[in-house]
Amino acid sequence: MSETIAVQQLQVGMFVHLDTGWMKHPFPRSSFLISTEQELAQLRALGLSELRWSPDKSSLPEPPAVELPTEGEAAATSRPPAGPSELQLQRAAARACEQRYLRAGDTLRDVLALVSENPQRSHELVEALASELLRQMNGESALAIVALSGNAGERPTAHPLNVSIISLLMARTMGLADDELQAIGVGALVHDIGKLELPHRLRYADERMTTAELNAHRDHVRLGTLQAERMHLAPAARLIVAQHHEAADGSGYPGRLNLDRMSMGSRIVSLVDRYDEMCNPGPLGRGMTPNEALGRLFAQGRGLFDVTMLNAFIRMMGVYPAGSVVQLTDDRYAIVTHVNSLRPMKPRVLVHEPTVPREEALLLNLAEQGELGIRRSLPLQQLPEPARAYLTPPPRVAYCFEPMLSPGRAGLEA
Repeated sequence: MSETIAVQQLQVGMFVHLDTGWMKHPFPRSSFLISTEQELAQLRALGLSELRWSPDKSSLPEPPAVELPTEGEAAATSRPPAGPSELQLQRAAARACEQRYLRAGDTLRDVLALVSENPQRSHELVEALASELLRQMNGESALAIVALSGNAGERPTAHPLNVSIISLLMARTMGLADDELQAIGVGALVHDIGKLELPHRLRYADERMTTAELNAHRDHVRLGTLQAERMHLAPAARLIVAQHHEAADGSGYPGRLNLDRMSMGSRIVSLVDRYDEMCNPGPLGRGMTPNEALGRLFAQGRGLFDVTMLNAFIRMMGVYPAGSVVQLTDDRYAIVTHVNSLRPMKPRVLVHEPTVPREEALLLNLAEQGELGIRRSLPLQQLPEPARAYLTPPPRVAYCFEPMLSPGRAGLEA
């Protein structure tokens, strides 16, 4: 049996249940025994007023009594306590976003590990993961695209997770129905599943490949389609696996389908897949910055992708996509960390400021900085060495999303 308790009454030793969804909190499980003061502090930082606990599973017989304050104490506590600064809230939100991304990657790793031996369980897990990503998006009028600053982008699950997150955001902006969104999420998560059956050296296309090696690499689409059928994925998700390398002009593979014969989900995923491959190529490739990749798509992709969709994608990602290296109008260098879907020209940036310690680096919301803006984007190699050492741009870009909340709430509800 569980009971509701105020968050202020929580103590170490209580067995609690979080009903917010696993991507809304930093804990490995949604039901657990509070064992440390750190876990207690993390629970209180979630911004919840109350939650459920199970007395029979706890080491405490009952919730702690709440003593009434004396008159003097009441007067002292009537003043609002000093809360965390906006910078602290932004950093807490960034940490929570990365934790959600890593947990989603762990689930995706389980999906891929179970494909051959237990395709049904793999199917259940990938459907649940896509549903959770969608649940986090639903109900939010505006979402920020966030570039993670850690090493999350170096994990084997990073590419399919990036493609799924951005494809879902894209499909959401286009107003697709819930069942279409679910299929796109699932299809994007497993679009490269056929590569699991290839030798590692053939999993990434390379211009030095022989014709036989390139054909063997491209066979991952056929192998992935067979895997998707064994998993009994929905037809729309299977089409994404089968068509994610087709092109609007019929130059893609394996079916050389033109735009009219590609499903809506396949059009979205093929575009996002290409964008992420430009930013995060195989082991031997040099990645572009997100701004460079977007420029290349705009210049060369009009024959390969749905033009209307390409234009919508560029608007959604912003002129300076998350992860781009930029120079501000006051000449300082920065990395774009968040792109507000409502104000893409005014993103949040992490700023190189030599007088500020790196661990306290400035996070500026350009939408709140008056005339301060971005002068230009620049390739990573043009970033001066002091700025590069300070900003430490990750070698690979990983994406998450976050509600655009009012100041003071971003860290609490991340």
